[in-house]
Amino acid sequence: MPAVLLRLDRNPFHHGTLGAVRSLGRQGVEVHAVVEAGGGPVSRSRYLHATHPGPAGGVDPEAPEALLECLVGVSERIGRPAVLVAMDDLSAIAVSRVAPMLTGRFRIPHQPDDLPARVADKAELSRLCARWDVPHPETVIPQSGGEAAGAAWALGLPVVAKWSRPWLLPAGSGLRSTTLVDSAAGARELYERSAEAGSPLLLQRFLPAGPDTDWFFHGAFGRGGRPLLAGSGRKELAWPVRAGLTAVGRWLADPAVEESGLRLAERLGYQGILDLDFRRDERGAVRLVDFNPRPGAQFRLFADDAGLDVVQAMYLDLTGQRVPEPAGGPGRVFVAENYALLAAVRGHSLPRLRLRGGGGAGGASGAAAGGVGGGPGAAGAAGARGSGADGSGVPGAGVVPGPGVSGLSGVSDPGPSSPAGPSSPGLSGPSGPWGADGAGGAAGAGMASGSAGPGALRVAEDGERGRVEAAWFAADDPGPFLAMLCAFLGRGLGKGARLLRGVPAQGRRTVRAVRAPRQRGGERAGGDGLAEAGPAVTCQGAPGVPAPPGSPEASAEPDELVSR
Repeated sequence: MPAVLLRLDRNPFHHGTLGAVRSLGRQGVEVHAVVEAGGGPVSRSRYLHATHPGPAGGVDPEAPEALLECLVGVSERIGRPAVLVAMDDLSAIAVSRVAPMLTGRFRIPHQPDDLPARVADKAELSRLCARWDVPHPETVIPQSGGEAAGAAWALGLPVVAKWSRPWLLPAGSGLRSTTLVDSAAGARELYERSAEAGSPLLLQRFLPAGPDTDWFFHGAFGRGGRPLLAGSGRKELAWPVRAGLTAVGRWLADPAVEESGLRLAERLGYQGILDLDFRRDERGAVRLVDFNPRPGAQFRLFADDAGLDVVQAMYLDLTGQRVPEPAGGPGRVFVAENYALLAAVRGHSLPRLRLRGGGGAGGASGAAAGGVGGGPGAAGAAGARGSGADGSGVPGAGVVPGPGVSGLSGVSDPGPSSPAGPSSPGLSGPSGPWGADGAGGAAGAGMASGSAGPGALRVAEDGERGRVEAAWFAADDPGPFLAMLCAFLGRGLGKGARLLRGVPAQGRRTVRAVRAPRQRGGERAGGDGLAEAGPAVTCQGAPGVPAPPGSPEASAEPDELVSR
């Protein structure tokens, strides 16, 4: 059965889409992609069967009729049913709203009650966490510029600023989905762009970064939140620094992160692929930061010795095939070459990566054409699946709890009624009717009752380190890497030329950024400053306090938030 990857986010450097193309294509699946015009570097992949243009003029998630028309056209051109995988938040939200009208054309995970939109909306996620007592950073949703400035003081500078629905940010606006704001004036200025952003601004208490603070959880789930494949990893380098995507990540089993992710998916009855971001606070507790209802760009970090990952697991489940037990252990490393380089240029050295077993920069992803993904160095599965048919608390393959921390139980083995999987490692097996329980229609997983604390970090043994999955480079598929490199260097040369023509060396800044120091000086003089911000802002879980006038923390330095 073919697979269709949908990406409405117009980002030609979205390496997650390329990872999905290679993951399925190496298993013999006919892969189609609905992407922006031209397709970007991903269109150069040998594993991509065809590209299809997305809806002209974009998609309004509140009125996704244009997407419905586009997908019906894609289905007509393919000529048979296909598995549909949404690769970004906007795609996941829009697909969930048109899914009932695509029955018979596409196999799509069932998501009840507009669930992708609810969890991807950062304001709604904050309310959900408060209602369910899920650890989450203290959050304020300001209703005015004065409240935004006061909330920044109440939460403590620097403060994390997020747009509630980042998929609505207009292209070319310079607005980022997440930004670190270093001043109250910067928070107020950002709030004033709410109409332009298209969604409310959130301010969250900044949890200090450290070598063991940024974690993520990826999982594929069958009906009712039944885990098919899941695991946790640590972000070792991000771009933009301190508040960005994973430039370098490492697979490490953390029981607290894994249990939080599994419990949340089970409680929501989540079906599909998800990517959760966590940050460990000063007390060692993990707090949910973001919920992405689709594969994370670094999902290929969690691939086992045979190349099995969350995208393949979801494909197998939706096509009625058994998801095999993963084989492999922690220690695998993921590197997005372009973003890792940018982060390193900003003054952060790259983590030392030890290459073993002929893995090389892309050896972990290199397989012969049509073969099973993953060469000799491609180990490292994220298995949150148990082996006991009774769902007892047996740790899944690859889940290595630290000392004194109970393991996680996972999915029991499929019962006799489950469709038999193919005898070969390929994924192009039976394409029978989409059963109510998908592949492996066994009972749901039982959760372990062990400690929910942070636990002891499971550090990879020396022999496990260095198995690298490169986002772009692959010996068996060099085209996308070369296309990315040319485009990346071209953009760099263009920015260099602008600098030579007189743009300040610290980067392009908006008019607001240049004026920010003068405005803060006016605040210290008592002009329209924070002393007149009105009543105290109320935060979730803690009362706010009005910002003190003339605070020395209102630095005259341009804000980091408007300098990128």
